[in-house]
Amino acid sequence: MQSNTKEFEFKKLQEEIRSCCRCRLSETRLHALPGEGLLDARFMLIAQAPGVNEDKEGCMFIGPSGRVLDELLDSVGVDRNSLYMTNLVKCMLPRYRKPKQDEIEACSIYLEREIKLVDPEVLVPLGFYSTTYVLRKYSIPIPGRDDFYKVYGKLFLSNHKKILPLQHPAAVIHRPELKEVLLSSYHKLKVLSKPCKWYLVCPMKRFYEKGVLDARWIELYCKGDWESCIRYQMEERGEYHPDYMLPDGSFDEKLRIF
Repeated sequence: MQSNTKEFEFKKLQEEIRSCCRCRLSETRLHALPGEGLLDARFMLIAQAPGVNEDKEGCMFIGPSGRVLDELLDSVGVDRNSLYMTNLVKCMLPRYRKPKQDEIEACSIYLEREIKLVDPEVLVPLGFYSTTYVLRKYSIPIPGRDDFYKVYGKLFLSNHKKILPLQHPAAVIHRPELKEVLLSSYHKLKVLSKPCKWYLVCPMKRFYEKGVLDARWIELYCKGDWESCIRYQMEERGEYHPDYMLPDGSFDEKLRIF
């Protein structure tokens, strides 16, 4: 989509969101918040809903959660201005309650249009509700509540879209002891900002270009979370690993002949 067309469509979408009355939340909000940021951003952060400060000012992440987010991004060397940020639900939830399913359904049409308009390489849902929505949208199995934390910081690939669920910054406000956990998972944003430094000489590249290796290996590891690649880790330690060893450490014997 051409830049001028994108900007026109985005302004139109902003106006629709700000005047939206599709659900009960329009009766209690001050501002409905459109997303903001680069329209060609590589990462799209999807939070749950605006907070009190965001509702008053009509801007994304300017309250306590915003300060935590800025600290997390700064710590991993990611520029906030390089992102596109939005919410699953565009209006503040009264008394900090959880979003209701009909509110999500009414509001998600705007998120769908944002995803199509920006077309980011990586969707980054923040917290339970946004992550659940995005995983369901891309037909990725959703773990139960007890195991849900395991999806945070894990890279998924579905329908050519990368998905990196992260904890919402508000988690640190309620539980300061989680800060190191969030720093570790937000570090993945930096990892995904560039491909593996070994990619150009990696056998995986050669196998992929010959058509004998599924593109998922490249997208999830070589151009994705390369720090979790066993090949990368062994290369960094100077340890031998055969060409037919896959990024997860398993072996594909049929690659021996290539």
